[in-house]
Amino acid sequence: MNRKSLGRRRPDRRAAVAVGLALAVGLGVAAQVPTQAAVHAPARTSTAAVQTVSGTPGHVVTRVADFYGAYIDAKGDYTDPDATLATALRSHYLTPDFAERLAAWEEENGADGVLRAQNVPARWTVTDNGAVGHAHELVVTLTFGSGTTKQKTKLFVLVERYNHISDIGTTSAR
Repeated sequence: MNRKSLGRRRPDRRAAVAVGLALAVGLGVAAQVPTQAAVHAPARTSTAAVQTVSGTPGHVVTRVADFYGAYIDAKGDYTDPDATLATALRSHYLTPDFAERLAAWEEENGADGVLRAQNVPARWTVTDNGAVGHAHELVVTLTFGSGTTKQKTKLFVLVERYNHISDIGTTSAR
């Protein structure tokens, strides 16, 4: 090869490398989009606090937090609340005896017995309150409203040893 032929090939080679690089970058971005869509963007450390939620399968606090989170999500979608999901969650997490007592309470009080309210809270927390006989008590704090109109309600949730909710009340069993 002579110097002249190399000079002529360089623009073609550069163009091929540029096209290859553009394709590789384009494919890399396209391949990353589904992965990035499945993962939430990290919080900006300068303006937002990092939020972490964790749990342990079978742990009583995790179980009650999972129940309340899913139940509130099912009830709280104002445009399309999922009554079927809310009913299924109650069936899965509550003892049959308590589900009957809860239905009677709701009939008498005209409110949702799990939330002890007619509306859905904006936030909730679940805290361990210790053993009570053969059961375990948790404190569920529901926060309704926002800004200056916040109202908190504490519920005492009793979970029997097989991890089913056997009572929800406004006073502790301790």
